[in-house]
Amino acid sequence: MVRFERVGKDYGRYRALWDLSLSVGAGESLALLGPNGAGKTTAIRILTGQLSPSRGRVFVDGVEVWRHPVRAKARFGYVPDRPYLYGKLTAVELLRFVAGLYRIPRPEAERRIEEELARFRLTRYASALIETYSHGMRQKLTFAAALLPRPPVLIVDEPMVGLDPVAARTVRGLLRDYARPGRAVLFSTHQLELAESVADRVALLHRGRLVLLGPPTEVRRAHDSRSLEEVFLRLTEDAGAQASPWDPRP
Repeated sequence: MVRFERVGKDYGRYRALWDLSLSVGAGESLALLGPNGAGKTTAIRILTGQLSPSRGRVFVDGVEVWRHPVRAKARFGYVPDRPYLYGKLTAVELLRFVAGLYRIPRPEAERRIEEELARFRLTRYASALIETYSHGMRQKLTFAAALLPRPPVLIVDEPMVGLDPVAARTVRGLLRDYARPGRAVLFSTHQLELAESVADRVALLHRGRLVLLGPPTEVRRAHDSRSLEEVFLRLTEDAGAQASPWDPRP
């Protein structure tokens, strides 16, 4: 339901992504891993239509993002690592606005709004201006907005930023359970325990290259490691010694 086809991104001679080919199937949750600067956020921004690729193509639910951007964006919900919301709206007003964009019938929209506010324990703050929300509350509201249209694909960049333990547990279950037949989840994270407990497969990026892909248990077994953290450290150190992000062309 998500597909990268030889996607690259250049900034002059610096290559943030080197021909990334990767897919996420229906019913699957995939965790995108990597150290800072590995290319995770670049890949997600290309997928969500915020950043144009230098080459290659990306698809969401069979729709090419950069050829049919409106159709593609209607097929995914997106939670960025830093939520930017309309501060002068209340939570209910924002969610009604989102429902209107997706043309959800009013009675159904109101039911879903109540469900999402309750899921993230925001009901009592539903009429408060968003500018009064803490970072964690804004993050939870961003999740509610992304889930409101019940998108086939959920894309999340660093899902646990700013969340309290209760909300973190809710999101952990969401990342695990949302991927079902007809749906898929792609999320980036620095929390390897989260990836190991939630994701069906993990993809490790380092210096813009895909250096590992597979189910967490198979990855550990293949590298004779007790944890995903050991594999992560070993591969990023080894790859760091061998690979350069700079394009060698003159």
